[in-house]
Amino acid sequence: MTNSTAQNILVCVAWPYANGPRHIGHVAGFGVPSDVFARYQRMVGNNVLMVSGTDEHGTPLLVQADKEGVTVKELADRYNRQIVEDLAGLGLSYDLFTRTTTRNHYAVVQELFKGLYANGYMIKETTHGAISPSTGRTLPDRYIEGTCPICGAKDARGDQCDNCGNQLDPFELIEPRSKINGETPEFIETEHFMLDLPALHDALKEWLEGREDWRPNVLKFSLNLLEDMRPRAMTRDIDWGIPIPVEGWEDNASKKLYVWFDAVVGYLSASIEWAARSGNPEAWKTWWQDPESTSFYFMGKDNITFHSQIWPAELLGYAGKGAKGGETHTYGELNLPTEVVSSEFLTMSGSKFSSSKGVVIYVKDFLKEFGPDPLRYFIAVAGPETNDTDFTWDEFVRRINNELANGWGNLVNRTVSMAHKNFGEVPSPGELQDADKSILDLAERTFTEAGEELAAAKFKNAVGKIMHVVGEANAYIADQEPWKLAKEEDQRERLATVLWTALQVVSDCNTMLTPFLPHTAQAVHETLGREGVWAAAPRIDEVVDDAELELVGVGLPEEGQSYPVITGNYREQQAVWARVEVAPGTVLSKPKPLVAKLEPELGQTGPEWAPVQE
Repeated sequence: MTNSTAQNILVCVAWPYANGPRHIGHVAGFGVPSDVFARYQRMVGNNVLMVSGTDEHGTPLLVQADKEGVTVKELADRYNRQIVEDLAGLGLSYDLFTRTTTRNHYAVVQELFKGLYANGYMIKETTHGAISPSTGRTLPDRYIEGTCPICGAKDARGDQCDNCGNQLDPFELIEPRSKINGETPEFIETEHFMLDLPALHDALKEWLEGREDWRPNVLKFSLNLLEDMRPRAMTRDIDWGIPIPVEGWEDNASKKLYVWFDAVVGYLSASIEWAARSGNPEAWKTWWQDPESTSFYFMGKDNITFHSQIWPAELLGYAGKGAKGGETHTYGELNLPTEVVSSEFLTMSGSKFSSSKGVVIYVKDFLKEFGPDPLRYFIAVAGPETNDTDFTWDEFVRRINNELANGWGNLVNRTVSMAHKNFGEVPSPGELQDADKSILDLAERTFTEAGEELAAAKFKNAVGKIMHVVGEANAYIADQEPWKLAKEEDQRERLATVLWTALQVVSDCNTMLTPFLPHTAQAVHETLGREGVWAAAPRIDEVVDDAELELVGVGLPEEGQSYPVITGNYREQQAVWARVEVAPGTVLSKPKPLVAKLEPELGQTGPEWAPVQE
């Protein structure tokens, strides 16, 4: 599909950490919202590049590998594959979902570091590092908790306090403790490279103050970060990670780049890998160097600081835009985020989802029992878009039965069944009456209204408007009583008109629900007698780490390792964000049930693999 006004839209999705399978709290924050947005943007004809991958460095992975008695690379490989299967199974339409242990990623991360270092924004400082007394291993900031010295919150982390939003250092915490085993860490002096945030303060402030369309909670939090900006360590005392590309440091096996420095650079490295694998190595520049291109970053609220402060600061410093000036480097001047789209937390019984604490519902279990679209729908209508939201099985059952099954599924089934039974095809309508025009006009208006909400990443508002049309369409059928019209020979034309109108509204609603329910949308497309791929599904490809790129870096992983990626051919799908006319004469078959109703008892008990906690 060509579109002369097409925009280039980069969809950057938070990198899931490869220390376990995904639970539904993860995908509520980064997975489903980003995919709904990307699918909508493709449907309106924009050029979308959606990238992410598994984040595979840092201490937590080392700790998990020790627990399981495997090497850290074996653990990363296993969970990388599991996460790929989880996210592809959910229908998340990545152009490339890769990983951070590729040769390309190492090289891109080191290039960003070298550019920042050359421009003076990476400075050496002696700081305090936290060590586990029992293992001698470095504890990352996020693995230390204690009381915030500023606001007194009891569960502040070593890098920031979520309660007051202030940046912290672990040794500042009152009564610090290790999240791993509860012990009190020891603090030692250690030299590290720090990102000189104070030198980038003014440039960051000017950029942030121009972000008028952000979700208010995200913008307020981000602006608050400017008040206490200090240099922040971008290297760590650890032996698992990307080497530091500075003479005298690059061969130091016990110091690596900070996992959060390398993870956010992944958006760029994944784009570069995608371009190389697509056969056009320069293609990534369309989304990163063209100032007219836009970029949207999706994540949970605990990652805001890295996307609205650290990553933009890195981009500004790499381009020489801070107080110290500087030059541009290999990748040129790169676009800053257009918007940081952060969701709140999905909780369970009031607690954050946590695999370690047993508060968890895994995506793979959910998909096996219910399929992807019920979870996608629940997250869209009841997820943590702007507030923390508690997941309950009772609410899940109610939403799926009342809205998806009795509302949408019933509308499709009854409309197509009556048309199939009475005509065997899409009938030719006669003259439209006011009631017909009214429901058709409502559906057509909703394309614009719901589209505006989707473009603004307001998913609840969008799906609410679409489901309103579904409800009105069911009311239209109830009012017109086509089952009575079918019994009267002289009402044949009126019957045809009512059913044609209802089929058109079904088609419209299916189009608008496609970003939310791509698997169901494909089934409805076929139920309406249409052929071909309406909503493209992602696929998993097994690739080899030998992309044809000139890689410059130190300590790159060995060439030739294989790993799975998520990708897909989304440009050839038929889905467009516009009315597709239902064509009289199109042959219809008797429809199969669209949405399975759930047993009401499930709401009280939950499934065996995630029972309701008394």
